[in-house]
Amino acid sequence: MLEYQIKAKSKAGGKASAIANKTEIRFDASSGRDYMLPNPAELLLTALAACILKNVERYASILHFPYRSAQINIKGQRSDRPPMMQKIDYVLEIDTDVDDRKLQLWHKNIIKFGTISNTLAKATELNGIIKKMYK
Repeated sequence: MLEYQIKAKSKAGGKASAIANKTEIRFDASSGRDYMLPNPAELLLTALAACILKNVERYASILHFPYRSAQINIKGQRSDRPPMMQKIDYVLEIDTDVDDRKLQLWHKNIIKFGTISNTLAKATELNGIIKKMYK
């Protein structure tokens, strides 16, 4: 079993940071909204993006599906009562020459074996599509 650990701190006013491995991640922990720093909801969506993009790379290698680049756009909808991420939608675009059947297989593996995607899918409505990136 893998274990993960971070250490986080904040100062009065809400300037906060976390140390993950040897990298500092700054974020907004204020009671209001600092538009320069990501808030906790945005960090959650960023974790999902990182999970999906990591699995793009992982399954490109495992399935022998070459790609040039990938990008993801994620939108989360928050409810107020109770405060929670009610719904998350994403569009994953991959610059690749694989056919549509292989693209869908790739997507299935990306989501099925993602730590963050599996966790969030149990807690909220998680919907996404994969498509080829056209320039």
